[in-house]
Amino acid sequence: MLEPLIEPIKTDSLKDVFVLRFEELILSGKLKIGQKLPSERELALQLRVSRPVVHEGLVELASRGLISLKPRFGAMVNDYRKEGSITLLSSLVQYQKGKLEPELMESLLQMRMLLEPSFARFAAENRTEEQIREFYEILKKEESTDYKHIQTITDLDFEFHLLVAMASGNAVYPLLLNSFRQIYTNLSGQFFLDSQVIRVVHKYHRDMVQSLEIKDGKKAVSVMKAILQHGEKHLRKMINRE
Repeated sequence: MLEPLIEPIKTDSLKDVFVLRFEELILSGKLKIGQKLPSERELALQLRVSRPVVHEGLVELASRGLISLKPRFGAMVNDYRKEGSITLLSSLVQYQKGKLEPELMESLLQMRMLLEPSFARFAAENRTEEQIREFYEILKKEESTDYKHIQTITDLDFEFHLLVAMASGNAVYPLLLNSFRQIYTNLSGQFFLDSQVIRVVHKYHRDMVQSLEIKDGKKAVSVMKAILQHGEKHLRKMINRE
């Protein structure tokens, strides 16, 4: 008899709770870089869970770059900026509730300006007719959405950029963009409170779709840069006000 391919749905496991707790302790600095964690046996006793739960949790933390596991030594807290993997980006976002320290914010802005114009050019080269139809569907929804419905406008904006990433043909970038979804929507949702910003962004979206439709990579790059510069300008205004 074949074993079932789909396992029963479970609530959050003890391992997941363990990982979340130690993520918060490390990212908050309560557990210091280089600090040695208690043994698996001691952690199991303190947390009143089984040793397998502790072991699986530590292995998961190690896979995210938060700790190192060394034979006969145990677990030690890493400098996650040096050791962290892309998986850790989601953890950082969850920990900071979509808000970021200035250094990380600058890094994200720089990364977007480096990557997204290139992916817009790839999208112009690789987009499918089905994706063009999807773009026009997004434009249609944007045009029909009341400017007071900020969450809908924010979600459509993210969907637009995600579709550009997917149309590029790059398999990794959509996953990377999704890692920043909470940050992206938190910030864009704030400057979409200005209806004039919404009008400008939607015009850029129409220009982008037109350039993708005629496979004009140079125009797609230009429009994407304008979108990012416009967003960064308003983001910095928001930060200065705060």
